[in-house]
Amino acid sequence: MPEAGRTARRLRVLLIDEDATARAVIARRLSHMGYDVALTENGFTALTMLVARPVDVILIDMALTLLPGIATMRKIRAAGLADNACFVMIGGRNDAVSAVEALEAGADDHIVKPYDFEILDARLRHLCARAEQLGTLTRHNAELDARIARRALELGETRDALAEMQADRARLVSSIQALHDEIARLNAARH
Repeated sequence: MPEAGRTARRLRVLLIDEDATARAVIARRLSHMGYDVALTENGFTALTMLVARPVDVILIDMALTLLPGIATMRKIRAAGLADNACFVMIGGRNDAVSAVEALEAGADDHIVKPYDFEILDARLRHLCARAEQLGTLTRHNAELDARIARRALELGETRDALAEMQADRARLVSSIQALHDEIARLNAARH
């Protein structure tokens, strides 16, 4: 159950793991902790699922055989199906090499089996909160960029109007000077 201070909506998780028992156990535990969990056994079916079902977190077993874990993550990212999702790779115990490989490939986190579900829950919620803050920051930056673009356009229009006013002023000054010269000529002709 969500505790005070946790996100009000249920976070959506996609678990990609070939082991049916592991999928069932993880899904049951995460569901009891307040997550909506979707399950699939490989990266190809995950791609299909993500077309219709957006998720917040994608848990990927690094030991997938049909399409390895990192390749699955890369395909999902390349397809643009989970731009706002956090990727968490699942590795075996004491497999520091796969952890480094996963993080260097762009995973947001790496966990090892077997894992403590309370710690997993805290990590997933932290990742999602950070992703949400980053999304908010990105939206604010886009709004600021749009405002700056509008201001630059307005500034350009103001510069054009100012240049036109300066040209009008120059024409008026020239006309006044011409009138002044004509008055001076007429006065000189009278005397």
